[in-house]
Amino acid sequence: MRAAQLKAVLPRELLASVVVFLVALPLCMGIAIASGLPPAKGLITGIIGGLVVGWIAGSPLQVSGPAAGLAVLVFELVRQHGIAMLGPILLLAGFLQLVAGRLKLGCWFRVTAPAVVYGMLAGIGVLIVLSQVHVMLDSVPKPSGLDNLAAFPAAVAQALPSFGWQAGLLGLATIAVMWLWEKLRPYSLRFIPGALLGVGLATVASLMLALPVKRVEVPANLAEAIDWLKPADLLNLADPTLLIAAFAVAFIASAETLLSAAAVDRMHSGQRSDFDRELSAQGVGNMLCGLLGALPMTGVIVRSSANVQAGATTRMSTIFHGLWLLAFVLLLSSVLQSIPVASLAGVLVYTGFKLVDLKAFRSLGRYGRMPMFTYAATALAIIFTDLLTGVLIGFGLTLAKLAWKASRLKISLIDLPKDGEMELRLIGAATFLKVPALTQVLGTIPAGATVHVPLNNLSYIDHSCLELLEEWGRANAAKGSTLLIEARGLKRRLEGRLRTTTGVGSTA
Repeated sequence: MRAAQLKAVLPRELLASVVVFLVALPLCMGIAIASGLPPAKGLITGIIGGLVVGWIAGSPLQVSGPAAGLAVLVFELVRQHGIAMLGPILLLAGFLQLVAGRLKLGCWFRVTAPAVVYGMLAGIGVLIVLSQVHVMLDSVPKPSGLDNLAAFPAAVAQALPSFGWQAGLLGLATIAVMWLWEKLRPYSLRFIPGALLGVGLATVASLMLALPVKRVEVPANLAEAIDWLKPADLLNLADPTLLIAAFAVAFIASAETLLSAAAVDRMHSGQRSDFDRELSAQGVGNMLCGLLGALPMTGVIVRSSANVQAGATTRMSTIFHGLWLLAFVLLLSSVLQSIPVASLAGVLVYTGFKLVDLKAFRSLGRYGRMPMFTYAATALAIIFTDLLTGVLIGFGLTLAKLAWKASRLKISLIDLPKDGEMELRLIGAATFLKVPALTQVLGTIPAGATVHVPLNNLSYIDHSCLELLEEWGRANAAKGSTLLIEARGLKRRLEGRLRTTTGVGSTA
């Protein structure tokens, strides 16, 4: 960018970066807490997302950082394998993203069925809500969503005689402020994020009332929060479960990033996203997060939309937001230590509810019941089992739907005006799955008939159905029957070539 251009856009980019910083600050810490990690880990990821990924990103207006969509998966990984293993997993996941970007595979991560993506986010949203309501009561969340749900009455009963109820009120107040601000905020103050306002008011109230609630623990020196990757830990990647975890992180982070980038493109008329470059940039960012022991990152729609709405037109806004995060942590860490943990949990509870997008669920109904079923099945499977299982079930249902559609074939036997002539009309895809039905219809054709079989209404026909038709023609030629396969309009969809044999004709 030329100096004159930079000077022209710099004031607007600085203002937009401040807005993004204010949105990112509570989310970075809250998502870290939801992932079972110290808040500083989320701040490190946000800083890398701004200063590094923002500089090399293929989507210049997209903001990268810790994402609620990965909080559940990270919580499970840390619980099962420990914090030390998160670094090697992220290093491998980032490397996979980098390679995928260099191989120009970015577009393939966008073919994920929307029903699976929305269902995945809804399931994650429910799990975040179920876990963070415990954090709002200054309690410790359980390993699974069902355990959190079952333990909620006991957590409430335990909070009443202790100070947990005061923390709960702070969390509820934060949610109420965010909801009211979203509904009633003046247009002139739209750049002020509700999350920051809610956390700020809750923090001031807790300090003025001297409430004995849990507060954010941030080290005075950011270097203390860095856990450098140990080379010996890389040997543990030979464990198949860690390899699967790395592939899961890479896939989910890539899908969420590129779907977010596509959404950001629809918000502005500027430079379009280069999905392969964006994927490579995310890979570099996640490899750095793995080396420093931070949270995984994705492109995130909430911060990105705030960036666009604040008037950003270049990547400078994203880079500056990372700089503000770094400066705030280095110079004002004492302010962060005053924030009640319950207030950040309230932010995550509100975010979790927003992830359960009922409008998206209803919009899927335009495409039939199956997408709605896939959405619900994916979400419920994530809630009742785990994230990876739920996503695999969603993909399985999508593939099952495709297979069912591909195997649909309407078979009709029609009498033609000319005496003794009939038409075997096939509409759809003639695969081996329809051989029994086709055999049954062929068995009803009277001896001595001339049967025309036009293939122009077929999207596909395989060799099993072709051989069945040809074999029927040969077998019934002695009875005076003739089978005429008319392949016009299907030359590129035929599997193999039509043969002309006794009693069987083909026209091209």
